[in-house]
Amino acid sequence: MVKITASRDPEIWQNLQYAIAASSGFQRWQLESYTQLRELHLEQQVQRYLRETLETLAY
Repeated sequence: MVKITASRDPEIWQNLQYAIAASSGFQRWQLESYTQLRELHLEQQVQRYLRETLETLAY
């Protein structure tokens, strides 16, 4: 399991989150999963998106 942590360089992690959130894949995933995501902060959404994407690629 991949654990993403912001402890090393929070600025890089924040910029990465914004880049991922701006991607068309993330936005499409967000629209499809809206009811499950509306309570989550952006960081939690990005982590969930990355986890699900990696799980899909693992198949």
